[in-house]
Amino acid sequence: MSDVSGFSTIAPVFFKAACPECRARFELSAGALRLAIGASRSTTFYTFTCPECEAPVRKPAGERIIELLTGGGVRTLRLHSTV
Repeated sequence: MSDVSGFSTIAPVFFKAACPECRARFELSAGALRLAIGASRSTTFYTFTCPECEAPVRKPAGERIIELLTGGGVRTLRLHSTV
């Protein structure tokens, strides 16, 4: 995609998601998601608020999910251990 000025325009990115509480399925923008990357699988997850029932949702994020979310512009928080 290119606009008149010669700069590329980027289409907004949306991610398919589902709520475990109300079972609704929907698409969320990158701004509606947050990714936390920790030192282990249990501390690496993404979160969002269900637009249907407003329940807070937290789901595990493996390597592929991390790659997709960061590539799509989702804000990322890196968690550090306090050893």
